[in-house]
Amino acid sequence: MVKLTKIYTRTGDDGTTGLADGTRRAKHDLRIACYGTIDEANAALGLARTALEEKSELSGVILRLQNDFFDLGADLATPDPDMEGALRITDDQVARLEKEIDTLNTTLDALESFILPGGTAAAAYLHLARTITRRAERELCAAIAEGDTAISHPARQFLNRASDLLFVAARVANNNGKSDILWQPGLNR
Repeated sequence: MVKLTKIYTRTGDDGTTGLADGTRRAKHDLRIACYGTIDEANAALGLARTALEEKSELSGVILRLQNDFFDLGADLATPDPDMEGALRITDDQVARLEKEIDTLNTTLDALESFILPGGTAAAAYLHLARTITRRAERELCAAIAEGDTAISHPARQFLNRASDLLFVAARVANNNGKSDILWQPGLNR
């Protein structure tokens, strides 16, 4: 368990941050940016949960995702793929997201148009978290493209599924899609 006794360390004043293996990287490093963006998405999920019934199935799904986002942050904060005891995103976590997507999706009608973010407050917050998660995914892919080969395939899959889950969750939060706002192409021409 993590125990924080001092919140500031002053070690980041030089524009770097420490990783779990003790190495330091620039705060603008793509790996660091990615898990910072995951933290931002997690904050949006916290906001979304305030707009949901605390004991609802959807609130439980979001709470599990919030915990997984911390796991993902820990995974990304540990660049050494062989570090003993490192917390890693697993294939089982990816499979659980897929199962949750499928379960939530059974309550929804098929889409006949793209939807605009909005509807209920919870849905709007979930769409916000979804778009932030997509940004984290782009940053993760950019880090891999720039040669950060220590990022696992399950971590990459997890981010992709997380944004899919948030899309479906937003529709569920929109009264199972009944409050979705459909895009009307060319509406204001």
